[in-house]
Amino acid sequence: MSSWTPNAIAARAAELGPWFHNLDLQGVRTAPDHFLGDYPANKFRNFAHVIPADLTGKTVLDIGCNGGFYSMEMKRRGAARVLGIDFDDDYLAQARFAAEVEGLDIEFRRLSVYDVARLGERFDVVVFMGVLYHLRHPLLALDLIFEHVAGDLLLYQSMQRGSDEIARIPPNPPFTETAIFDEPGYPKLHFIEGEYSNDFTNWWAPNRAASAAMLRSAGFTIEAEPEPEVFLCRRALRSQAFYGAVYPARGPEDEEGGGTAPTAPDTST
Repeated sequence: MSSWTPNAIAARAAELGPWFHNLDLQGVRTAPDHFLGDYPANKFRNFAHVIPADLTGKTVLDIGCNGGFYSMEMKRRGAARVLGIDFDDDYLAQARFAAEVEGLDIEFRRLSVYDVARLGERFDVVVFMGVLYHLRHPLLALDLIFEHVAGDLLLYQSMQRGSDEIARIPPNPPFTETAIFDEPGYPKLHFIEGEYSNDFTNWWAPNRAASAAMLRSAGFTIEAEPEPEVFLCRRALRSQAFYGAVYPARGPEDEEGGGTAPTAPDTST
């Protein structure tokens, strides 16, 4: 049982603010005036049912864990090990505090999605929520997740803009075919130069078709789309073995000059 009192929780939460995750810490809200409401709990309620209710014995990697909401939800489902990573020390401090208050044994580390090869292990569930559109190299991130850390399930979400349609695209159109690129449902990544919604870290906004196509291209099959912007995927075999990260970061076994990066992705399941 947590020894934190409501007053102490409120005081420490204020010190660690501002918060993007409006967490309920023993009845104390960390972002009660969030512009998205009770976020991300209000969003999670729409797709929580597609994640196994019992994660006993499973391992979970939460990439871009922010204040720790999804890390804590996975631990509450019985996961044996949950690792949350983020590149922002302020978010990591919030997540560690929240897990302590809730009495949850979760590990948090400062690590970029581009460096997941350093973990040297695969996880049963990888959570990749609200990260892709903040990355300058989004498809590289998906490639690295596939190659190095995804063992089975991937829970993905990205801010999406543009059409919600998915066009029927021929598998190998001729060079002279140009009209398909103007179709609303053609996979598109909208590049954001400058700021969007007062946030200079918003770089890309895929449409729905682009999210789906990028996930498939990285090697994942889409199991469910329980909510707009959310995809539950499973690691599969890439259709073409030469697909892989353009810049395949090395794993621990290749550091210290002791080896070379693989030329093709590991397609073992």
